Order: sequence, then structure tokens, then C-alpha cells
Amino acid sequence: MPSPAAKTNDAAERRPFSLAARAALTTGLVLAAFLGAIGWTLSRTYNASELNKLQDRLHNYVITYIAGTDPRRDGTPLMPDTPPDPMFSRPGSGLYAVVLGDNNFHWESSSALGRDFSFLHPLEPGDHQFIGPVDTELGRLYYYSFGVALDVPDRPAVHLTFTVAQTEDELESNTAVYRRSLVGWLATLGLMLIVLQLLLLRWSLTPLRKVSSDMSRVERGNSDHLDSQYPIELTGLTHRINAFIESEREQRTRYRNTLADLAHSLKTPLAVMRSQVESSDVSTSVRGSLLDQVRRMDELVAYQLARAATTGRQTFAASAVPIAGHAEDLVQSLEKVYAAKNVLCEFDIEDGAAFYGEQGDLLELMGNLLENAFKWAQHHVLLVVKTDRQPGRPRPGLLLSVEDDGPGIKEDKVEKVLQRGVRGDERVKGHGIGLSIVQDIVRAYSGELTVDHSPEFGGARFSVVLPPA
Repeated sequence: MPSPAAKTNDAAERRPFSLAARAALTTGLVLAAFLGAIGWTLSRTYNASELNKLQDRLHNYVITYIAGTDPRRDGTPLMPDTPPDPMFSRPGSGLYAVVLGDNNFHWESSSALGRDFSFLHPLEPGDHQFIGPVDTELGRLYYYSFGVALDVPDRPAVHLTFTVAQTEDELESNTAVYRRSLVGWLATLGLMLIVLQLLLLRWSLTPLRKVSSDMSRVERGNSDHLDSQYPIELTGLTHRINAFIESEREQRTRYRNTLADLAHSLKTPLAVMRSQVESSDVSTSVRGSLLDQVRRMDELVAYQLARAATTGRQTFAASAVPIAGHAEDLVQSLEKVYAAKNVLCEFDIEDGAAFYGEQGDLLELMGNLLENAFKWAQHHVLLVVKTDRQPGRPRPGLLLSVEDDGPGIKEDKVEKVLQRGVRGDERVKGHGIGLSIVQDIVRAYSGELTVDHSPEFGGARFSVVLPPA
């Protein structure tokens, strides 16, 4: 049987990031880039500072060596006995001193004995250079060289080039310690800033969450409008939402009342027409034809009155209508009407089950289904009401079914029975519009009506499914 209402599409759509997620992600990326830039800058600055310190230290060692060097009468340099640092006396210590001079003069500190310094070359007096790191057999080295000319009485000046070299191990060790410390502090600072940002973000978005919460309360029918105090940036929005809620309710009420007034206004002329036809002297065939047309018009008016009472799904329900109490009232009335049949109606209603819509729609829906079941039942009728709660939906769905132990409805007759004005048995009194009214109400609430056999009693089962909203 084709569904009278469009089925809900259950395919999960990819939801966009929330405002909080977007702000947190953006802030995290910006903060990571900012702290990374700070870390890179501080690391480069520290490395440059350490290189300057190394250059100054090597320069001071060279000046100390130059100050302690005296030329002999033959022009041969006399190197100082005490080095400026004990490391110059330890072989392979990583701190080396080398002096190159005229006539292939070559001097090395005790730490440099047996090492290859062929990459060094003499400098002109007054020239100096700081180079490094360079790859050598001693490892990567930084070295500072300074060219001087020592005056010798009655002899030409002695040209010497003093060089002090040091491996990069100490520099790299200091830099590595600094980088680890810097990363640790920046990571701690970043974590603290992220936590602070999340707290500030949560506080900043509190008014929006308040609006969402109040909207959910309005949708569930627990409140008539948004009544909380909001920041000035949201005041215009909330006022317009309240105006929209009020406008929607007023429009639905006005539409329903207009249809009801129109239908009621037609009932009196129809009654007059019927009275005039029955009392007139027209022929029997003409009177029967006119009465038949008046009867059909009267049925249409009754049908439109029922439709006027159907409000349909509302975005902002006035309240949640409890089902159990209304079901008991309807069944008590029907038991009196069909007292001769001695029908027993059983309930299976979930605790707290409620209908999110107008009370009149619920009474029309249950009333027509229950009356149809009482009309065709032998002795038993079952009313089942279940809720369908889904995460993220403020209103639960609803499953309502009515079963009886009557003759049931053949599968090929279901579509016909649901048509307006069609009765399952012409011998049974009625206008044949009850089930069509049920379909209109179900369609108005984006639900689905199905008819099949009752597994409990073997008769007909009418099932209504209203999706969560």
C-alpha cells in the first residue's frame, strides 16, 4: 500500500562544526602557529647569543696567548708556559690553540698534539675571522683566528696567526638544554592558554546555549515563549523569535476558526434546503435526488469541520498532551455506545507517553480509530502507545496502534477502505470519513498510517507512526 505520508529520511547528513568547535579549532591552530613562531624566534636568538659568547671567549683566549708571547733575539716566538684554560693542556679536550708563523713556524697546545689542522691558513697582521662550524677529523669545529706582527729589535717583524678552536659539542649541548626547556615551558603555556580559552569560550557561548535550551522548552510545550534575559546582541533575535512564535499560533488559530465558521455557516442553509425539499410537492424521484445531493453536501461540511479541527504539527507546541487520561475517557464513552456488544478494551500505554500537538487532533485521531475498532470488534480491542526517543531530538516520536478481533480487512481492500466516503460494509451506519480524517491528521504531523492483521486477535490493526521532531 502506498504510504499516505512521506517517510522520514534516516540517512545521516554530515553536520557542520558547532560554533564552539570552530572557535576552539581556530584558536588552537592560531595558538600553535603563534607559539611555534615564538619558539623558533627564541631558539634562533639564543643560538645567535651562544655563538657571540663563543666568539668572545675564543677571542679572549687569542688575546691572552698574544699577550703572553715574546719573540727571542733570533725572531723565534716564545709561547707562554701557562695556558689561559686547563683544557688546553688535556689532549682531545675539544679546546685547541694553534699558532702559525713565518719560516714554517707551527705551534700547538698540548690538547692539539697529533691533530690535523691543515685547514688553517695565515692571516695578515690585523685581520681576524670567526668561522664555523667546519667538518674536520676532530669533529665539527668553531675557530677564531687573529693575525699579528711582533716587533723584534734590529730584525724584521715576526708575523704570527693565532687560532683557538673549540668543538661544537658544548654549544650544541647548551642549545639542546635550552630548546628542551623552551619546548616544555611553551607547551605548558599553550595548554594553560587553551584551557583558559575554552573556559572563556564556554562562558561567551552561554547565552546561545540558553537560547537553544529555551527554544527546546518551547518546542516541548513547557514554555510559551523565550522569557530569559539575554545580552544586547541577542535581544533583537529573541524578540523576533517570540514574535514569530506568537504569529504562528495566531495564524493557525485564525485559519482553523475561519474554516470552522465557514462550515458551520453552511449547515443552516443545508438544513433549510432539506426541510423545504421534504415538505415540497415535487415528485418522489426529484425529491430523492435533491435529498441525496443535500446529504452529500452535509457529509462534505462534516468532513471539512473535522479538517478544520486538525491543527497539524506545530514547531512550537503549546503543551504536551498526556495520552492515558484521554484514552480512558474515550473508551468509557464508546463502551456506553456499544454496551450491547460487551467489548473489552485493553491498554498498553507507556508511562509518560504524550502527544505534541493540539488536544483536538489527539481526540480525533484516537477517537476515530477506537470507534472503528469498537464498531467491527467481536469482544476485544487493544490500544498500544509507545514513544520513540532519539538523541538530539527535543520531542520523541510516537507509535499508536489499535487492534480488534473483528473480521479484519483484506489486503486488496485496504486502500479502498482508507478513501473518503467509503465504508467497509454499507450495512454499517456511518459517513465513511473517519479513517480519512485520521489520514489527514497523520499527514499533517508528517506521520505514517498502516493497516494490517492483528497478531494478537486476528482482526484489523491500524498503526500510526509519528516521527520525532
